[in-house]
Amino acid sequence: MRYIETPRPIRFLAASIVLNLILFTALRLAFLAAFGSPGDPLGPLLWKTLYIGFKFDLKLAAIMNLPLMLTWVWFISPYDKTSGRWLWGAYLVTVNFLVLLTYIFDFGHYAYLTLRLDATALRFLLNPLISMQMIWETYPVIPIALGVAAFIILYVFVIIRLLGKMSSAMVITASRGKRGAVYAIAFILCIAAIYGKFSYYPLRWSDAFFSTHPFSSALATNPVLNLVETLKKHKRKPFDTELVKKHYPLVSHFLGVDRPDPENLSFIRRVGPGANWKQTPNVIIVLLESFAHYKVGVMDNPLDPTPNFDALASEGILYTRFYTPHSGTARSVFTTITGLPDVETDRTASRNPMVVRQHTIVDAFKGYEKFYFLGGSLNWANIRGILMRNIEGLEIHEEGSYTAPRVDVWGISDLHLFEEAGNILKQREKPFFAIIQTSGNHRPYTIPEDNRGFTIRKETEEAVKEAGFISVEEFNSFRFMDHSIGHFIQQAKKEKYFENTIFVFYGDHGLPGHARHMNRAEDLLALTTFHVPLLIYAPGIVEGGVVDRKPASEVDVMPTVASLAGMPYLNNTLGRDLLDPKYNDQRYAFTMYHFPAMPQIGVVGEDFYLTMNADGTGRKLHDYHSDKPRVEVNEMHPGKADQMAELARGLHETAKYLLYNNKPENFR
Repeated sequence: MRYIETPRPIRFLAASIVLNLILFTALRLAFLAAFGSPGDPLGPLLWKTLYIGFKFDLKLAAIMNLPLMLTWVWFISPYDKTSGRWLWGAYLVTVNFLVLLTYIFDFGHYAYLTLRLDATALRFLLNPLISMQMIWETYPVIPIALGVAAFIILYVFVIIRLLGKMSSAMVITASRGKRGAVYAIAFILCIAAIYGKFSYYPLRWSDAFFSTHPFSSALATNPVLNLVETLKKHKRKPFDTELVKKHYPLVSHFLGVDRPDPENLSFIRRVGPGANWKQTPNVIIVLLESFAHYKVGVMDNPLDPTPNFDALASEGILYTRFYTPHSGTARSVFTTITGLPDVETDRTASRNPMVVRQHTIVDAFKGYEKFYFLGGSLNWANIRGILMRNIEGLEIHEEGSYTAPRVDVWGISDLHLFEEAGNILKQREKPFFAIIQTSGNHRPYTIPEDNRGFTIRKETEEAVKEAGFISVEEFNSFRFMDHSIGHFIQQAKKEKYFENTIFVFYGDHGLPGHARHMNRAEDLLALTTFHVPLLIYAPGIVEGGVVDRKPASEVDVMPTVASLAGMPYLNNTLGRDLLDPKYNDQRYAFTMYHFPAMPQIGVVGEDFYLTMNADGTGRKLHDYHSDKPRVEVNEMHPGKADQMAELARGLHETAKYLLYNNKPENFR
C-alpha cells in the first residue's frame, strides 16, 4: 500500500492533463515534420511558435479534464464505485477520441488546402458521398483507423492502471480545511491554464498570429480550439453571392473598377505610381481615441479644446465630413488596415479567424520599415491577428516595451506614447510607415504628473456639457490628447524626417452626444457616433489651408495615403482616393449599427442621409440640411431614395463578400 496526501481526484486530474499534453505535443511535432518547409524554415520563430502552441494545448487539456474534479463525489467516484469507473472511463475515452479525430481531419484538411481545420470544412458535408470517396481515395484510411484503434486501446489501458493505483491507495485523512485548500489551488491552476496568459486579457486564437510567416501561425494553432472558435462565427451565412452579383454593376462603377467582371466578381483597381517625389515620403497615421467631431475647436466647438489640432488643420487638408463606418476601436483599426467596413455582427472581424487574412494596401509600401505604436496592449484592442497576419515586417510596440510608466488601465499616457514613437522614428534611416493609436481618452481620464506643461482648465459642468462633453474630467482629457499632438509635432519639427513626412490624423470613431453648436442632423440622426475630422498634414509635400466639406469614409484612408505618397498599389477595398477629382460627384460614406437581430445600414451623402435595415426594409431618407432632419423625405425624393438605398445595400453585401474573398494570395 502507498500513502498519498494529495486527494485522489487531483492526482488523477494532473495525470490526465499530462497525458493529453504529451499527446498534443507529439501531434504538433508531427505537424511540423509533415508540413514544415525546408525552403522557408521558421528559424528563430520556431521556439516562440511552439511555446504559444503549448499554451493552447494546455488550455485544451485543462478544459477537457476540469470535470475530473467532480470525481470526489462519492456516488460517481471511479475509485470506489464500478459504475463511476465506467462513467468517467467512457467520458475520457469519448472526449479523447473526438479530439484525436479532429486532429486527423485537421491534418488531412491542411494537406489538402494548406489551411488548418475550420468551420468552412462543413461545406464538405453537403456532398457526403463524394467527400467520403475523396477521403478513401486520397488518404490511407485503414492504417489511420488502425492507429486510432491502437491509441484508444493504449489509452484505456493507461487509464485503467491509473484508476487501479488510485483505488488501491490508502489516503491519509486530512482536515476539511486542508482538503478544501488543495481543491481550491487545483481549480485556480486549471482556470489559469485556460486563461493562458499573465495579462489583463486571456489567450485568444489571434495570439497564434504573432508573425507574418504563414506556417508559424498554422503551427501555433490548436485545431480543436480553432474549429470551435470558427464554428461560433459560422452560425450565419457570411455572404450571399447572388446579392453581390445583383449589385455588382452599381458598386463596380462607384468604385471605378478597371475591368468589370460580374461573373468572377472582381473589384480590383490597379493604381500606378503617383507623384514622383525627390525623396520617398514617410507616413505617420495617428488614430485618436473617440475624437468626435463636435468636440473639436475647428469644428466649431465654443470652448476651444483643440488649439494644436486646429493650428495643424489650417496648414493641411481638413475633411470636415469624414465618417467611420461604425463605432468601436477594433472595428476602426480593421477598416484602416483593410479598407473594408467591419460588417461582422456577432463580434468584431478582427476576432474572426476566418477573415483575419486580408490584402492590405499597407504592403504596397515596399522598402518601408513599418511600425505600430499602442499605449496599452493589443489584446484589449483585439487587433493582434489583423496586424501581424497581414502587414509584412511590422514591428509592434505596446505595453511592456516602453520606458514610460503605465498610468492606468489603458497603458502609458498619450503624451508618452508620442514621445516613445518619436524617439524610435527619428532614428530611422529608411522610409517608414507608422500607425500611432492613442488610448488615453477613456475613463478614468488620467492625466500624468509628467505632462510637459499641460494645465487643467476649470470650466463649469454646465459649460462643458453644452459644448458636448460629459464632464470637466473628459473635457480636460480631450484637451490633453490635443496637447500631446502639439508636443509630438513640436518634437517632430526638430527631426530631419519631418519635411518629408505625411501625417494623417483622425478619430477611431465618434461618440453619441449632443451639443448646441452641431448640425441638427448630426444630433438628431445619431451621426455623431461615426463623424470625426480627418486631417492630412504634410507641410513639406502638400499645399495646406484646404477644407473639404464633401462626405468621406475611413475606407478611403489607405488609397488616399498611398496615392499621395506616390506608391503603386492594388486596390480591392471599398475605398477610393479622396484626392482624385473623378469621384467628387459621388462622395458617400457607409455607416452601420451592428444590431444582432437586424443590422441597420446607411449612406451619408452631401444633402441626404439614408438608413435602412440590412434586408432592405425600413428605408428612411432624411434631409441633412433641414431644421427637422428626422422628417422622412422618401416621397419627396423617390429617385434619390432608390439610388442611395441601392448603394447602401450594395456596399453592405459587397463588404460581406470581400471579407472572405480578399486574401493576398488571390492577387499574386
